[in-house]
Amino acid sequence: MNPQITNLIIILGMMQVSKKIPFEDPQVLMGVRALYIVSNLIIVGIYLYMQQKINAKKDLTTLKYVEPPPMGSSEEPKLITTTVHSYDLQQLRGLFKSQLMGVGMMAVMHLYFKYTNPLLIQSIIPLKGAFEGNLVKIHLFGQPAVGDLKRPWKAAGGLMGMGGAGDPKADKKSIEQAERAGSGGVKEE
Repeated sequence: MNPQITNLIIILGMMQVSKKIPFEDPQVLMGVRALYIVSNLIIVGIYLYMQQKINAKKDLTTLKYVEPPPMGSSEEPKLITTTVHSYDLQQLRGLFKSQLMGVGMMAVMHLYFKYTNPLLIQSIIPLKGAFEGNLVKIHLFGQPAVGDLKRPWKAAGGLMGMGGAGDPKADKKSIEQAERAGSGGVKEE
């Protein structure tokens, strides 16, 4: 089943469940806060473990792809030459950053605006998302990097998975065009 659809089902279900939870009770509120904190600690633990696995493998296979310009930009697509190790670490940094932003937004919503219902939903959705990520599938579950798991990965879809207009291209034709256009030279170490 599509992850966006299951997320929507979980959100709608948890919204109904959260209406029945007495958040005014300090014991219940502390329990939900603890659930949220434990969920985030599990995610950080998974990411740190993946970082160890990535560094242990240290796959120095060269990876070339053409990164599309940001949407609405007049820049040319640029050729990226990197290694699988660097690419995976870059993706992992992005996961850490998005997790940190989510915790920050939740902190503002809960501590400043006093919203409690999202704590419950945000204890489940990010954890589910962490287990559905490509890095976790490869480094934690040991799936081979073929098909949808072949690097570079498509950009995460936006609303209901309707994104991907700016997906990196790793086909030979795109790489050769970028090399001829002189948009290369970006080498990540």
